[in-house]
Amino acid sequence: MTRLIAFNKPFNVLSQFTDKGTLASTRETLSDYLAVPRVYPAGRLDRDSEGLLLLTDDGKLQARISDPKHKMAKTYWAQVEGVPDDAALDALRSGVDLNDGRTAPAKARRMEDPANLWPRTPPIRYRKSVPDSWIELTITEGRNRQVRRMTAAVGHPTLRLIRVQIGDWTLGDLASGEWRDIKP
Repeated sequence: MTRLIAFNKPFNVLSQFTDKGTLASTRETLSDYLAVPRVYPAGRLDRDSEGLLLLTDDGKLQARISDPKHKMAKTYWAQVEGVPDDAALDALRSGVDLNDGRTAPAKARRMEDPANLWPRTPPIRYRKSVPDSWIELTITEGRNRQVRRMTAAVGHPTLRLIRVQIGDWTLGDLASGEWRDIKP
């Protein structure tokens, strides 16, 4: 039977079970949170991003989730510098030019501060002179650091990034660092 796990990956945790960095490295990995044999991440989530990471023991499911050719939608909450205007959101919706080409159109909207959001350690930088706000962004590609590069391209660098949905699977009420089995 296929096993699928939803994990709320904390900030500063690698999306792998071992750290192949320096010998003296003390970076946290998935093995600091999950003691589940024979499951592997379906895709990646950067070390400085948080939120939903799916893990499975089924190679075909792993490929369907992570391979960009399947165009599985991924939804993120991005806390950005400034308050994006309609033109910035329209640019995200149309696709923006990055150094590796134009992005596919995304769904983008302003949103209220997320309710019941766990604190991040360390907290994001706070600047009195520069407001911040949240946007929800849904993409179907999986380029390296794509959401961060997209928000920066429209003038609103990402301060905090949380993935909340992959396809039909959602983060739900999982606390940071917690996991649960979900239906494949």
